[in-house]
Amino acid sequence: MGARIGVVGSNMVDLVTYIDRMPAAGETLAAPSFAIGHGGKGANQAVAAAKLGADVMLVSRVGDDLFGGGTLRNFQELGIDTTHVRAIPGAQSGVAPIFVEPSGENRILIVKGANEHLLPADVDAAAADLARCGLILLQLEIPLETVYHTIAWAAGRGIPVLLNPAPAVPELDVERILGATFLAPNQTELTILTGLPAETRAQAEAAARSLVARGVKQVIVTLGGDGALLVTAEGPAQHVAAVSVKPVDTSGAGDAFLGAFAQHYVAHGDTLAAMRWGARYAADSITRPGTQKAFATAAEFAAFRQTLGEA
Repeated sequence: MGARIGVVGSNMVDLVTYIDRMPAAGETLAAPSFAIGHGGKGANQAVAAAKLGADVMLVSRVGDDLFGGGTLRNFQELGIDTTHVRAIPGAQSGVAPIFVEPSGENRILIVKGANEHLLPADVDAAAADLARCGLILLQLEIPLETVYHTIAWAAGRGIPVLLNPAPAVPELDVERILGATFLAPNQTELTILTGLPAETRAQAEAAARSLVARGVKQVIVTLGGDGALLVTAEGPAQHVAAVSVKPVDTSGAGDAFLGAFAQHYVAHGDTLAAMRWGARYAADSITRPGTQKAFATAAEFAAFRQTLGEA
C-alpha cells in the first residue's frame, strides 16, 4: 500500500462566531467573540493527516480573492503538496459561517464558491500523482460528477477510496459510489442518505446495513460521543469507543477523525486500529477552539495519548 494520501476536495475560510445562544427570528444578539480560520472538509482532512506526518497531496480550487492566497500559503506551510491547487479567475473562495454554542455544539453554513469549479478534468490532470496514493479522500463540497469520476478512476486502478458524504445530499447516487472502499457518514448524513433513523447505535447499524445490502463495501459511521461503528457484509458490526473529554468546540471533529484514520490506515492497513486512532485524535481536537488550528501535531497527539495511558 502506498504511503501517500490524496485528497480531492474542498477548502473554505471559516468565519466562526462564538455565541451564548442562537437568536430568534428578527432578534439581534451580541456575541462574545469571533475568529477567522482555514477550513473546508477536504482541506481539514488533508491538514489533520499532514500534521500527523503523512505525505499528503491535495486537488482543490481556491478563489482569486484575498482569501485564496492565504489558503494556499497555509497548505504549503503545513507541508501539503499543492501542485494541483489552483485559483479560479473571477471566483470567490468558499466560506463557512460557523456558530458555536457554549456546549461546543456548532451550526454551519457553507458557500462553496471556487469549490464548484473542481471538475473531472482536473482529476485527470492530477492522475499521475494520484496514482501513487495509498488512499484517496473525497467529500461532497465539490460537484457530484467530480466525486463519481474520481471513484470510478481510482477503482479502475485498485486505489482505495474513502468517501465522506458530507454535507449529505439525497440525490447522491449510491450505484455510482460502489467503487469506494469506505463510506463514512455521521448519523445525520446516514439518515439523509437512507431515509432511516440513526439516532441510536442500533439504528445506525440498521441504516448502515441497508447501504451494505445495496453494495457499499464498508460503512464507517461516526457517532459523536459514542465513538464510531464499522458495518460490513461479513459478521457483526464493530464498535470503537469514544474518549471522554470536556468539549470546547466540536467543529471539524469528523474531519479530524477521518484525517487521522487516513494517516494510520495508509501506514498500517488496519481499519479498526485506524478508527481507534481517529477517535482519539478527534477527541483531542475538540478540547480546543477552531478547526485546523485545533488539530494536534504528531508530538502533541503523542502527549495526549500519554494522558490516556497509551504509548
